[in-house]
Amino acid sequence: MIKVTDAARDEAKRLLDQSDLGSEAFIRVGVKGGGCSGLMYDLDFDNKLLEGDKKMDDNGLSVVVDKKSFLYLIGTELDFSGGLNGKGFQFINPNASRTCGCGESFAV
Repeated sequence: MIKVTDAARDEAKRLLDQSDLGSEAFIRVGVKGGGCSGLMYDLDFDNKLLEGDKKMDDNGLSVVVDKKSFLYLIGTELDFSGGLNGKGFQFINPNASRTCGCGESFAV
């Protein structure tokens, strides 16, 4: 399960409302190789489920994760920071053994 904070929900809904993906749109999160720690988070908006996707709803927002990424993201919290020192979505991942300084990559 991926938890969604109020700030992440509000920003995601604002962006989804501006997209042309329709009412079935959701956030797609995943993990891919790269970054200084070995793995990077990936976040996008989508409206098509793929085979093996896991769809979950939290705090009024639908989040979809592919089967491979799900193992790395169990228990992760998706947050959004609108502050001057770094605006954007943030992943708080209890499975990460280390993260890089910018918080965009991690290792398990």
